Amino acid sequence: MTRERIPITREGLEALRREYEYLVKHRRPEIARVIQEAREHGDIRENAAYDAAKHDQAFIEGRIREIEELLKRVELIEEPTDGDRSVVRVGSTVTIEIDGEIETYTIVGAIEAKPSAGRISNESPVGKALLGRRVGDSVMIDTPNGQITARILEVS
Repeated sequence: MTRERIPITREGLEALRREYEYLVKHRRPEIARVIQEAREHGDIRENAAYDAAKHDQAFIEGRIREIEELLKRVELIEEPTDGDRSVVRVGSTVTIEIDGEIETYTIVGAIEAKPSAGRISNESPVGKALLGRRVGDSVMIDTPNGQITARILEVS
C-alpha cells in the first residue's frame, strides 16, 4: 500500500524539522529528568508530578512519531521549472475578490494550513477551487452556505 505524499513548502519543512529536533533534543530529556525526580520522591502511585510527567511524555513521544511519519511522506513544493508563476499551485500566494472584499491566501499542504494566518490547505474548498486557475479567472467555491464566486486578481 502506497501512502499519499504530503505537499509542503520549504518553510513548512524547516519548521517541522525544527519542532522534531526540539522535541528529541530538549523536551524528551527534560521529561525523562522530571520523571526520574518524581520517582525519587517515593510512592509514584499518588504522585501528581509523576502522573503529569508521564502524560507529557506520552504526548511528546506521540508527536515525535507523528513527525517521523510525516517526514517520510512529505514532498517539497518547488518553484515551477517552466518559470510560469501565473498558474495557482501549492505554494502560490493568491489575491482574490469575493463580494467586493479583497483577500490574500497562500496555498499550502494540509499540515501547514493556518487559516487565521492566511495559509489555506490545497484540500480546502477555496484551495481546491483556486488550483490550476489564472489571474482574471472567476471560480465557484463550495461553502456550507452554498456556492460563492471569487475572481483571481493576482498570483505570485
